[in-house]
Amino acid sequence: MADPMQDAPILQDRLPHLPWVDPRTRRLPGILPVEGRDWLRIDEAYAPQMALRDRLIAARAPVVHALLPEARPAADELYEAVLDWLREAPGFTVSATSVTRPDGVTVPLDPTQPLLTLGRLVQEDLCLMEARGEEYVLTGGILCFPASWSLTQKLGRPMTSIHEPVPVYDADIAKRVARLFDAIRPEQALWRMNYLTYDDFVLHQPRVEGDKRPQPTDHVFIRCERQCLLRLPVTRAVVFTIHTYVVDAASVTPEELSALREAVH
Repeated sequence: MADPMQDAPILQDRLPHLPWVDPRTRRLPGILPVEGRDWLRIDEAYAPQMALRDRLIAARAPVVHALLPEARPAADELYEAVLDWLREAPGFTVSATSVTRPDGVTVPLDPTQPLLTLGRLVQEDLCLMEARGEEYVLTGGILCFPASWSLTQKLGRPMTSIHEPVPVYDADIAKRVARLFDAIRPEQALWRMNYLTYDDFVLHQPRVEGDKRPQPTDHVFIRCERQCLLRLPVTRAVVFTIHTYVVDAASVTPEELSALREAVH
């Protein structure tokens, strides 16, 4: 999959966790508690991932960003929560008007565009889920590194609609995840991690329903998303964070790669 925005791999050295090996994370939903402030992360791919995010936000903002008007209070609350996190994070300098990132880039703070601003500060993609009746609806997001889905297509839809094309996301899983969302407390974020193999390294891979990603044949790269669920205390929105890892398949042992290929196919 060629993309003029990214002409070379942006890789982490290794995966921090092998979710297909750990029995706690191997099966859906595979949820574990987040320890401390670990709902956001800075890793060795920060600088090149952020440079790509800058390019995507500048050139493709209508594709990577969406926010329903009623979700603005949640976006504002998330904006402040992330800035609070950055004030204590090594390598960041936060002032009243800007943030200087660990890669030396200074990003102006624009509270009128909370998600677009956050998209240039952290590696995570950030999605807002808010309760509407018995379901949680996607009300906004900054999604620079989608893995075969479209933010604009899914906006305003409940979780069950968001995940309809995924065969393993059945009705039972949907009910369990809805109950899980209801139980999330502001003081205890949760995380899970998915896993797939790819033949290409492109991070920005939006697709609409029915547009299938090419099935890998050589399994050159492993792509994992560390996804965190965080309850905002005031608006009660649930933040869904996505930290994307892409590593060379050779970074795991042959036995681990064999187990991964068996797990995903």
